[in-house]
Amino acid sequence: MTAIRAHRLVLWDIDHTLVDYTGLGIGWYGAALSAATGAEFRTPPDFGGRTERAITADVLTLHGIEPDEDTIQRMWRELIAAVERARETLPEEGRALDGAAAVLADFAETDGVVQSLVTGNLPEISLHKLAALGLDEHLDLEIGGYGSLSARRADLVPHAVKAAETKHDTEFPAESVVILGDTPHDIEAALEYGAVAIGVATGRFSAGQLAAAGANLVLPDLADLSAVRAAVLGAP
Repeated sequence: MTAIRAHRLVLWDIDHTLVDYTGLGIGWYGAALSAATGAEFRTPPDFGGRTERAITADVLTLHGIEPDEDTIQRMWRELIAAVERARETLPEEGRALDGAAAVLADFAETDGVVQSLVTGNLPEISLHKLAALGLDEHLDLEIGGYGSLSARRADLVPHAVKAAETKHDTEFPAESVVILGDTPHDIEAALEYGAVAIGVATGRFSAGQLAAAGANLVLPDLADLSAVRAAVLGAP
């Protein structure tokens, strides 16, 4: 264990908060569905802010397949394989959103800040998406809350907090936990836990929609480092 002074546990969403891989998920799910079940992908699910467990269950149900645990696990194995086959092209097909790299690097140098994830992605896919764009270096991916855990995004938050507390032998009170994401699901998950909810309006939801979901603060993007620091750390 590495003891640190409790200050902030910063938990990031991935898609449309740190990175943009628009359009690739449908192809990966299509390949996974075909390989795992033999079915042809016809109807896409709602991806926005939802967990892989919820999305996978929806994909199976939409295609007339019972979403039992064995089938979900087969789907995930094939989904991971599809992303791994695409690893070489991910840097060209995706992009890091403005300011993401600078913010992650800055927080990594800030005393008492631990950075990890609360994401709907599976752990393996999270790593591939971030590493392809050089964004994995400053995030502790061992202690994140991932989409394999639950269909409810809010369930991922206490898991990530507990893992961080255990690893760092310190407590992170709810008010010291900051969650950043681009969807109302991110905001609702943060508020249910009592964490600080920061919306980042770089996805399909507007600043107004994120504010209406209850965000404590909404950023237009991550490009202004001083604004992000003020929002997350309460200091310039």
